[in-house]
Amino acid sequence: MLETKGLTVRFGGHVAVNAVSCAFKPGTLTAIVGPNGAGKTTFFNLISGQIKATAGQVFLNGNALDGLSPSARTRAGLGRAFQLTNLFPNLTVLENVRLAVQAARSGPHLHGLNLWSIWSDHKALTQLAEDVLEAVSMNDKQHVLVASLPHGDQRKLEVALLMALEPDVFMFDEPTAGMSADEAPVILNLIRKLKDDKRKTILLVEHKMDVVRELADRIIVLHNGSLVADGEPATVIASPVVQEAYLGIAPETNKVAA
Repeated sequence: MLETKGLTVRFGGHVAVNAVSCAFKPGTLTAIVGPNGAGKTTFFNLISGQIKATAGQVFLNGNALDGLSPSARTRAGLGRAFQLTNLFPNLTVLENVRLAVQAARSGPHLHGLNLWSIWSDHKALTQLAEDVLEAVSMNDKQHVLVASLPHGDQRKLEVALLMALEPDVFMFDEPTAGMSADEAPVILNLIRKLKDDKRKTILLVEHKMDVVRELADRIIVLHNGSLVADGEPATVIASPVVQEAYLGIAPETNKVAA
């Protein structure tokens, strides 16, 4: 469904992502791990179009995404959640999701002004938005301004926006960042539910290895912008070079006593 071929970006003399070629299949959750500065978020930015590649290409369902803006890539089927919430703070929770619902069902030539002017004529869209909010347990907060939501609820709402857009590919960049131990399980449960749809592809950047172990069907490891490991979680995590150099875990600490 999603593939990168030789994806590269340079900032001056620094190669932030170095010729990464990788394919991601429907029905799988791939965790992308590595130390800080490894190029994980930059790799996401290249896929979603936030930054332009120096070389290489991104393909979605066999179609090259060259030259497409982030919004055009979203319409093509890429859904991206950021490390920092990416919401409309002065709108209500319901209004945020309703915009996403309508965007998912609008033609590419529908302009933002029309989104506002025809809301009242589309009760079905409001119902769909309410259904999404119910799925993320936020129906009771639909009329709350987003700016007044606690951080954990803002992260839940961002997942709701992604769900409303109905993308083929979900991209989560540290979805539990800044969340308390009580808040994080809610986001992880939402991702588990998304995994149940085997038509979808999920990419997850995450530093918490307990989360990676539980959710990932596959792990790829980036270091200094290069792809250095790719495989099943148990195999990748057990690799001494990955444990020591990329995950910061001493191999001997993981040995199980006989």
